[in-house]
Amino acid sequence: MLHKTSLEQWSLLESLVDLGSFALAAKAANRSQSAVSYNISLLQQRLGVALLQPEGRRAVLTPAGELLLAQVRPLLRDFHQIERRAAALKSGQRARIDLVVDSIFPRARLFNVLRHFQQRHPLTQIHLTEVLNSESPAKLAQRPADLLVLTRNHHAQDPGQWLMNVDFIAVAHSQHPLHSLPAPLSSAQLHHYPLIKITDQLQQAQQQPAALAESWTFTTIEAAIEAVVHQVGYGWLPAERIAPLLDQNQLKILPLEHGVRRTTALHLILRQQNLAWDAEIATLTELFTRQEE
Repeated sequence: MLHKTSLEQWSLLESLVDLGSFALAAKAANRSQSAVSYNISLLQQRLGVALLQPEGRRAVLTPAGELLLAQVRPLLRDFHQIERRAAALKSGQRARIDLVVDSIFPRARLFNVLRHFQQRHPLTQIHLTEVLNSESPAKLAQRPADLLVLTRNHHAQDPGQWLMNVDFIAVAHSQHPLHSLPAPLSSAQLHHYPLIKITDQLQQAQQQPAALAESWTFTTIEAAIEAVVHQVGYGWLPAERIAPLLDQNQLKILPLEHGVRRTTALHLILRQQNLAWDAEIATLTELFTRQEE
């Protein structure tokens, strides 16, 4: 079924309203004033609704015109975006980048990277997948990815570089019984309480029942943090994620004999089959490797 009106007609109406005159609308569209006037008249005729009314020397929207144009504006923006994206694809720009990031990567830094990338390449979409560092190499290999930020290089053939270290701190709720014991705490004392661990669903399902009594496993960092906050157990949690909880004294650092802090290295990896070093990949790599957040 053919539509009664066209995007061009609505676009001319939008220009007329925004610019304030037929002359300016015609100049912006590289059309004659008579062509603009004809198309807008045809638009009103086909709709059977008056969209414009005279106000002095200007033509302004009627209430019906305001309502309909407001609904059409998002469609016009989307159509312009499609045309811009098509032009970008023609010029060789990427339509999307598949990005896989370990969930321990600091969120503030991640969103800062994505925000700056969007400013530089608004026509390229980022498809982000978060994974756990316990995810198997086989499962990771099945994920579509151009760039990966992982705790280790699962594929030796993929070029990777050290990106940053993520600190984990041994903590428990400030009212947890562990904090009432004499310091420093030994490994034997810790074993009396559940260790909160973060693991993927496959490893969680394969875990032996004997190990379940010693540790409780969760498949997201957020759930693990909540478990420690609710005194289910203790655990080593990402320092960046729990900083506010430490400041609020909801969580306290455990006075261990050794190993209060653990460090995990993250690497930036470029998939071997996606070695086309275009502007978009270069920008994303540069943003990730910046030291400042």
